[in-house]
Amino acid sequence: MACPENMFFLIGLFMSGVLAFFGERGLIATMPDRLDVLTGSCVQIPCAFEIPNQKDYTFNSTILTFGVWIKESPQFAQSPNNVIFNSSKTDNRYQGNITGNMSQKNCTTVFFNVTTSYSDKYLFRIDSQPYRATDPDKSVNIDVRDLPPSPIITVSGEVKEETPVSLNCSAVAPCPEHPPELTWTLPTQFTPENQLQENPDQTKSVLSIVNFTPSYLHHEKNITCTAVYPVGTINKTAEHTMMLNVSFSPKDTSASISPAGPVLVGSCVNLTCSSTANPPVTNFTWFNISGGKPTQNSPVGTVCVNQTTAGEKPEEPAEDQPEEIHYGDIDFSKLRPKETPAAAQDRNRVQGQETQSKTGLRAQTIKTNDP
Repeated sequence: MACPENMFFLIGLFMSGVLAFFGERGLIATMPDRLDVLTGSCVQIPCAFEIPNQKDYTFNSTILTFGVWIKESPQFAQSPNNVIFNSSKTDNRYQGNITGNMSQKNCTTVFFNVTTSYSDKYLFRIDSQPYRATDPDKSVNIDVRDLPPSPIITVSGEVKEETPVSLNCSAVAPCPEHPPELTWTLPTQFTPENQLQENPDQTKSVLSIVNFTPSYLHHEKNITCTAVYPVGTINKTAEHTMMLNVSFSPKDTSASISPAGPVLVGSCVNLTCSSTANPPVTNFTWFNISGGKPTQNSPVGTVCVNQTTAGEKPEEPAEDQPEEIHYGDIDFSKLRPKETPAAAQDRNRVQGQETQSKTGLRAQTIKTNDP
Protein backbone atom coordinates (compact mmCIF):
# COMPACT_ATOMS: atom_id res chain seq x y z
CA MET A 1 0.00 0.00 0.00
CA ALA A 2 3.02 2.28 0.36
CA CYS A 3 3.66 2.54 -3.36
CA PRO A 4 0.24 3.96 -4.32
CA GLU A 5 0.52 6.58 -1.57
CA ASN A 6 3.98 7.68 -2.77
CA MET A 7 2.78 7.74 -6.31
CA PHE A 8 -0.13 9.98 -5.32
CA PHE A 9 2.29 12.29 -3.53
CA LEU A 10 4.54 12.61 -6.60
CA ILE A 11 1.58 13.28 -8.86
CA GLY A 12 0.44 16.03 -6.49
CA LEU A 13 3.81 17.76 -6.67
CA PHE A 14 3.85 17.54 -10.43
CA MET A 15 0.40 19.06 -10.75
CA SER A 16 1.34 21.86 -8.36
CA GLY A 17 4.40 22.68 -10.45
CA VAL A 18 2.34 22.78 -13.62
CA LEU A 19 -0.21 25.12 -12.07
CA ALA A 20 2.50 27.41 -10.75
CA PHE A 21 4.14 27.55 -14.17
CA PHE A 22 0.93 28.48 -15.96
CA GLY A 23 0.11 31.06 -13.28
CA GLU A 24 3.21 33.12 -14.14
CA ARG A 25 3.23 35.87 -16.76
CA GLY A 26 5.04 34.54 -19.79
CA LEU A 27 5.12 38.02 -21.35
CA ILE A 28 5.19 41.57 -19.99
CA ALA A 29 3.82 44.11 -22.47
CA THR A 30 4.02 47.88 -22.12
CA MET A 31 1.40 50.10 -23.78
CA PRO A 32 -0.92 53.04 -22.95
CA ASP A 33 -4.01 52.40 -20.89
CA ARG A 34 -6.28 54.32 -23.27
CA LEU A 35 -6.32 55.89 -26.74
CA ASP A 36 -8.93 58.30 -28.14
CA VAL A 37 -9.22 57.89 -31.90
CA LEU A 38 -11.16 59.59 -34.70
CA THR A 39 -13.34 57.60 -37.09
CA GLY A 40 -11.77 57.32 -40.52
CA SER A 41 -8.30 58.11 -39.20
CA CYS A 42 -5.47 55.86 -38.06
CA VAL A 43 -4.27 54.94 -34.57
CA GLN A 44 -0.74 54.20 -33.42
CA ILE A 45 -0.37 51.92 -30.38
CA PRO A 46 3.04 52.35 -28.70
CA CYS A 47 4.11 48.88 -27.59
CA ALA A 48 7.12 47.08 -26.09
CA PHE A 49 7.57 43.67 -24.46
CA GLU A 50 9.88 41.69 -22.18
CA ILE A 51 10.31 37.98 -21.36
CA PRO A 52 10.15 37.77 -17.53
CA ASN A 53 11.42 34.19 -17.09
CA GLN A 54 14.68 33.94 -19.04
CA LYS A 55 15.24 30.39 -17.71
CA ASP A 56 12.35 29.09 -19.77
CA TYR A 57 13.10 31.13 -22.86
CA THR A 58 15.94 33.47 -23.77
CA PHE A 59 14.86 35.95 -26.42
CA ASN A 60 16.84 35.51 -29.61
CA SER A 61 16.71 38.52 -31.90
CA THR A 62 17.81 36.43 -34.88
CA ILE A 63 14.68 34.28 -34.71
CA LEU A 64 11.71 35.74 -36.58
CA THR A 65 9.07 36.80 -34.06
CA PHE A 66 5.51 37.70 -35.01
CA GLY A 67 3.09 39.96 -33.18
CA VAL A 68 -0.58 39.19 -32.57
CA TRP A 69 -3.34 41.51 -31.35
CA ILE A 70 -6.32 39.96 -29.60
CA LYS A 71 -9.64 41.63 -28.88
CA GLU A 72 -11.44 41.38 -25.51
CA SER A 73 -9.96 38.10 -24.21
CA PRO A 74 -6.40 36.80 -23.73
CA GLN A 75 -7.55 33.30 -24.71
CA PHE A 76 -5.79 32.80 -28.01
CA ALA A 77 -6.67 29.20 -28.88
CA GLN A 78 -10.17 29.21 -27.39
CA SER A 79 -11.24 32.46 -29.10
CA PRO A 80 -9.77 32.52 -32.63
CA ASN A 81 -12.37 35.06 -33.75
CA ASN A 82 -10.90 37.57 -31.29
CA VAL A 83 -7.61 37.63 -33.21
CA ILE A 84 -7.88 40.80 -35.28
CA PHE A 85 -4.27 41.06 -36.47
CA ASN A 86 -1.34 38.68 -36.93
CA SER A 87 1.84 39.98 -38.53
CA SER A 88 2.58 36.50 -39.91
CA LYS A 89 -0.48 36.81 -42.17
CA THR A 90 -1.25 39.11 -45.05
CA ASP A 91 -5.03 38.97 -44.67
CA ASN A 92 -6.28 40.35 -41.34
CA ARG A 93 -9.55 41.69 -40.00
CA TYR A 94 -7.86 45.03 -39.21
CA GLN A 95 -5.67 46.81 -41.75
CA GLY A 96 -2.39 47.65 -40.11
CA ASN A 97 1.34 47.16 -39.67
CA ILE A 98 3.74 46.53 -36.83
CA THR A 99 6.03 49.51 -37.35
CA GLY A 100 8.30 48.67 -34.40
CA ASN A 101 11.30 46.41 -34.69
CA MET A 102 10.26 43.11 -33.11
CA SER A 103 13.89 41.95 -32.86
CA GLN A 104 14.40 44.88 -30.46
CA LYS A 105 11.21 44.02 -28.53
CA ASN A 106 9.34 46.96 -30.05
CA CYS A 107 5.80 46.00 -31.00
CA THR A 108 4.44 49.48 -31.90
CA THR A 109 1.50 48.99 -34.27
CA VAL A 110 -0.58 51.21 -36.57
CA PHE A 111 -4.17 50.42 -37.62
CA PHE A 112 -5.77 52.30 -40.53
CA ASN A 113 -9.32 53.40 -41.42
CA VAL A 114 -10.57 53.06 -37.86
CA THR A 115 -14.33 52.62 -37.38
CA THR A 116 -16.54 52.78 -34.31
CA SER A 117 -16.50 48.96 -34.13
CA TYR A 118 -12.82 49.22 -33.13
CA SER A 119 -13.80 50.54 -29.69
CA ASP A 120 -12.70 47.74 -27.36
CA LYS A 121 -9.92 46.29 -25.19
CA TYR A 122 -6.83 44.85 -26.90
CA LEU A 123 -4.03 42.55 -25.70
CA PHE A 124 -0.69 41.66 -27.30
CA ARG A 125 0.89 38.27 -27.97
CA ILE A 126 4.23 37.13 -29.41
CA ASP A 127 4.47 34.08 -31.64
CA SER A 128 7.90 32.62 -32.35
CA GLN A 129 9.69 29.32 -32.26
CA PRO A 130 9.76 27.81 -29.76
CA TYR A 131 8.11 30.41 -27.51
CA ARG A 132 4.56 31.80 -27.58
CA ALA A 133 3.01 33.96 -24.87
CA THR A 134 0.26 36.53 -24.19
CA ASP A 135 0.24 39.17 -21.46
CA PRO A 136 -3.20 38.77 -19.84
CA ASP A 137 -2.62 41.59 -17.32
CA LYS A 138 -1.98 44.47 -19.70
CA SER A 139 -4.33 45.89 -22.32
CA VAL A 140 -5.11 49.11 -24.15
CA ASN A 141 -8.64 50.50 -24.43
CA ILE A 142 -9.37 52.16 -27.76
CA ASP A 143 -12.26 54.63 -27.84
CA VAL A 144 -13.31 55.66 -31.35
CA ARG A 145 -15.23 58.95 -31.64
CA ASP A 146 -16.68 61.02 -34.44
CA LEU A 147 -15.36 64.29 -32.95
CA PRO A 148 -11.89 65.00 -31.58
CA PRO A 149 -11.32 65.93 -27.91
CA SER A 150 -10.77 69.59 -27.07
CA PRO A 151 -7.18 70.82 -26.87
CA ILE A 152 -5.81 71.85 -23.47
CA ILE A 153 -4.59 75.39 -22.68
CA THR A 154 -2.14 75.96 -19.83
CA VAL A 155 -0.42 79.14 -18.62
CA SER A 156 3.11 79.14 -17.25
CA GLY A 157 3.05 81.15 -14.02
CA GLU A 158 0.95 84.13 -12.95
CA VAL A 159 -0.27 86.50 -15.65
CA LYS A 160 0.87 90.01 -14.63
CA GLU A 161 0.99 93.23 -16.60
CA GLU A 162 4.29 93.96 -18.33
CA THR A 163 5.62 90.50 -17.39
CA PRO A 164 6.37 87.98 -20.20
CA VAL A 165 4.22 84.85 -20.05
CA SER A 166 3.90 81.62 -22.07
CA LEU A 167 0.61 80.14 -23.24
CA ASN A 168 0.71 76.42 -24.09
CA CYS A 169 -1.87 74.51 -26.10
CA SER A 170 -1.63 70.74 -26.57
CA ALA A 171 -3.77 68.34 -28.61
CA VAL A 172 -3.53 64.55 -28.82
CA ALA A 173 -2.16 63.07 -32.03
CA PRO A 174 -3.38 59.42 -32.10
CA CYS A 175 -2.40 59.25 -35.77
CA PRO A 176 1.10 60.79 -35.92
CA GLU A 177 1.09 60.52 -39.72
CA HIS A 178 -1.69 63.13 -39.78
CA PRO A 179 -1.25 65.31 -36.68
CA PRO A 180 -3.65 68.17 -35.91
CA GLU A 181 -2.84 71.75 -36.81
CA LEU A 182 -3.11 74.22 -33.92
CA THR A 183 -4.08 77.89 -34.32
CA TRP A 184 -4.59 80.69 -31.78
CA THR A 185 -7.03 83.57 -31.42
CA LEU A 186 -5.47 86.19 -29.14
CA PRO A 187 -6.05 89.92 -28.43
CA THR A 188 -2.44 90.69 -29.38
CA GLN A 189 0.16 89.97 -32.02
CA PHE A 190 2.04 86.69 -31.62
CA THR A 191 4.29 84.14 -33.30
CA PRO A 192 3.50 80.53 -32.27
CA GLU A 193 5.97 77.67 -32.04
CA ASN A 194 4.45 74.28 -32.95
CA GLN A 195 6.04 70.88 -32.46
CA LEU A 196 5.15 67.19 -32.30
CA GLN A 197 6.18 65.76 -28.95
CA GLU A 198 6.23 62.37 -27.22
CA ASN A 199 4.35 61.88 -23.95
CA PRO A 200 5.52 59.76 -21.00
CA ASP A 201 3.33 56.84 -22.19
CA GLN A 202 4.96 57.07 -25.65
CA THR A 203 1.83 58.54 -27.27
CA LYS A 204 2.17 61.67 -29.42
CA SER A 205 0.68 65.15 -29.13
CA VAL A 206 1.10 68.52 -30.81
CA LEU A 207 2.25 71.44 -28.65
CA SER A 208 1.88 75.11 -29.58
CA ILE A 209 3.61 77.81 -27.50
CA VAL A 210 2.91 81.56 -27.61
CA ASN A 211 5.08 84.06 -25.72
CA PHE A 212 3.74 87.57 -25.14
CA THR A 213 3.72 90.39 -22.61
CA PRO A 214 0.20 91.17 -21.35
CA SER A 215 -1.07 94.61 -20.41
CA TYR A 216 -3.99 95.56 -18.19
CA LEU A 217 -6.06 95.96 -21.37
CA HIS A 218 -5.86 92.16 -21.86
CA HIS A 219 -7.66 91.46 -18.58
CA GLU A 220 -10.84 89.38 -19.07
CA LYS A 221 -10.16 88.96 -22.78
CA ASN A 222 -10.84 85.55 -24.33
CA ILE A 223 -8.14 83.41 -25.92
CA THR A 224 -8.90 80.38 -28.09
CA CYS A 225 -6.83 77.42 -29.30
CA THR A 226 -8.25 75.48 -32.25
CA ALA A 227 -7.15 71.99 -33.32
CA VAL A 228 -7.89 70.92 -36.91
CA TYR A 229 -7.56 67.18 -37.63
CA PRO A 230 -7.26 66.02 -41.26
CA VAL A 231 -9.35 62.89 -41.78
CA GLY A 232 -9.40 61.73 -45.38
CA THR A 233 -10.80 64.54 -47.51
CA ILE A 234 -12.39 66.42 -44.59
CA ASN A 235 -11.25 68.21 -41.45
CA LYS A 236 -12.57 67.74 -37.93
CA THR A 237 -12.22 70.64 -35.51
CA ALA A 238 -12.15 71.10 -31.73
CA GLU A 239 -11.34 74.21 -29.71
CA HIS A 240 -10.80 75.46 -26.17
CA THR A 241 -11.53 79.01 -24.97
CA MET A 242 -10.43 80.59 -21.70
CA MET A 243 -10.47 84.10 -20.21
CA LEU A 244 -7.24 85.87 -19.29
CA ASN A 245 -6.92 86.98 -15.68
CA VAL A 246 -4.25 89.70 -15.71
CA SER A 247 -3.03 91.18 -12.42
CA PHE A 248 -2.40 94.94 -12.67
CA SER A 249 -1.86 97.95 -10.43
CA PRO A 250 -4.56 100.66 -10.00
CA LYS A 251 -5.59 102.45 -13.20
CA ASP A 252 -8.01 105.26 -14.06
CA THR A 253 -8.13 106.58 -10.49
CA SER A 254 -10.53 109.51 -10.03
CA ALA A 255 -11.72 111.65 -7.11
CA SER A 256 -14.97 113.62 -6.92
CA ILE A 257 -16.65 116.00 -4.42
CA SER A 258 -20.37 116.23 -3.75
CA PRO A 259 -21.87 118.77 -3.94
CA ALA A 260 -19.65 119.85 -6.77
CA GLY A 261 -20.43 123.60 -6.59
CA PRO A 262 -19.51 126.20 -3.94
CA VAL A 263 -20.41 125.25 -0.38
CA LEU A 264 -20.87 127.10 2.89
CA VAL A 265 -17.99 127.42 5.29
CA GLY A 266 -18.56 124.94 8.09
CA SER A 267 -20.67 122.61 5.96
CA CYS A 268 -19.76 119.04 4.93
CA VAL A 269 -19.02 117.47 1.57
CA ASN A 270 -18.81 113.84 0.44
CA LEU A 271 -15.56 112.70 -1.13
CA THR A 272 -15.66 109.73 -3.52
CA CYS A 273 -12.65 107.90 -5.01
CA SER A 274 -12.74 105.09 -7.59
CA SER A 275 -10.02 103.02 -9.26
CA THR A 276 -9.67 99.95 -11.48
CA ALA A 277 -7.23 97.23 -10.42
CA ASN A 278 -6.83 93.45 -10.24
CA PRO A 279 -7.05 92.41 -7.47
CA PRO A 280 -9.45 95.27 -6.62
CA VAL A 281 -8.31 98.15 -4.42
CA THR A 282 -9.44 97.49 -0.84
CA ASN A 283 -8.41 100.73 0.85
CA PHE A 284 -8.46 104.45 0.05
CA THR A 285 -6.95 107.18 2.23
CA TRP A 286 -8.19 110.79 2.25
CA PHE A 287 -5.99 113.51 3.70
CA ASN A 288 -5.67 117.28 3.61
CA ILE A 289 -3.12 118.55 1.16
CA SER A 290 -2.10 121.28 3.60
CA GLY A 291 -0.61 118.72 5.99
CA GLY A 292 -3.54 117.64 8.15
CA LYS A 293 -3.95 114.08 9.42
CA PRO A 294 -5.75 111.46 7.28
CA THR A 295 -9.48 111.70 7.87
CA GLN A 296 -10.99 108.51 6.35
CA ASN A 297 -9.99 105.04 5.12
CA SER A 298 -12.94 104.17 2.90
CA PRO A 299 -14.13 104.70 -0.69
CA VAL A 300 -16.48 107.47 0.49
CA GLY A 301 -15.39 110.19 2.90
CA THR A 302 -17.16 113.08 4.57
CA VAL A 303 -15.14 116.22 5.40
CA CYS A 304 -16.31 119.29 7.33
CA VAL A 305 -14.20 122.41 6.84
CA ASN A 306 -14.19 125.60 8.94
CA GLN A 307 -12.95 129.07 7.99
CA THR A 308 -9.46 128.53 9.43
CA THR A 309 -8.64 125.34 7.54
CA ALA A 310 -10.19 126.80 4.42
CA GLY A 311 -7.66 129.59 4.42
CA GLU A 312 -4.52 127.46 4.86
CA LYS A 313 -2.00 127.38 2.05
CA PRO A 314 -1.73 123.93 0.43
CA GLU A 315 1.61 122.20 0.77
CA GLU A 316 3.49 120.46 -2.01
CA PRO A 317 3.13 116.63 -1.99
CA ALA A 318 6.07 114.67 -0.62
CA GLU A 319 8.40 113.08 -3.15
CA ASP A 320 7.87 109.57 -1.80
CA GLN A 321 4.07 109.66 -2.04
CA PRO A 322 2.39 107.09 -4.35
CA GLU A 323 1.72 108.06 -7.93
CA GLU A 324 -2.01 107.35 -7.89
CA ILE A 325 -3.02 110.63 -6.16
CA HIS A 326 -5.87 112.78 -7.46
CA TYR A 327 -7.01 116.19 -6.26
CA GLY A 328 -10.31 117.95 -5.71
CA ASP A 329 -11.04 121.58 -4.74
CA ILE A 330 -13.68 122.88 -2.36
CA ASP A 331 -14.60 126.48 -3.20
CA PHE A 332 -15.83 128.64 -0.33
CA SER A 333 -15.63 131.96 -2.21
CA LYS A 334 -19.19 132.44 -3.42
CA LEU A 335 -21.47 131.33 -0.62
CA ARG A 336 -21.12 132.61 2.95
CA PRO A 337 -23.49 132.45 5.94
CA LYS A 338 -25.60 135.61 6.54
CA GLU A 339 -23.50 138.12 8.51
CA THR A 340 -24.81 139.19 11.90
CA PRO A 341 -24.25 142.78 13.24
CA ALA A 342 -21.70 141.48 15.75
CA ALA A 343 -19.83 139.63 13.04
CA ALA A 344 -19.83 142.79 10.91
CA GLN A 345 -18.24 144.75 13.73
CA ASP A 346 -15.58 142.08 14.16
CA ARG A 347 -14.89 142.18 10.45
CA ASN A 348 -14.44 145.93 10.51
CA ARG A 349 -11.97 145.72 13.37
CA VAL A 350 -9.82 143.09 11.62
CA GLN A 351 -8.41 144.61 8.48
CA GLY A 352 -7.11 142.52 5.71
CA GLN A 353 -9.08 139.48 6.75
CA GLU A 354 -9.40 137.07 3.85
CA THR A 355 -12.95 136.61 2.59
CA GLN A 356 -12.07 134.11 -0.03
CA SER A 357 -10.21 130.86 0.47
CA LYS A 358 -9.74 127.40 -0.95
CA THR A 359 -8.60 124.14 0.45
CA GLY A 360 -7.41 121.08 -1.56
CA LEU A 361 -8.01 117.46 -0.74
CA ARG A 362 -6.33 114.50 -2.33
CA ALA A 363 -7.13 110.79 -2.48
CA GLN A 364 -4.35 108.26 -2.10
CA THR A 365 -4.91 104.78 -3.48
CA ILE A 366 -3.57 102.16 -1.12
CA LYS A 367 -2.59 99.08 -3.11
CA THR A 368 -2.97 95.79 -1.31
CA ASN A 369 -1.73 92.56 -2.88
CA ASP A 370 0.31 94.59 -5.32
CA PRO A 371 0.66 92.34 -8.38
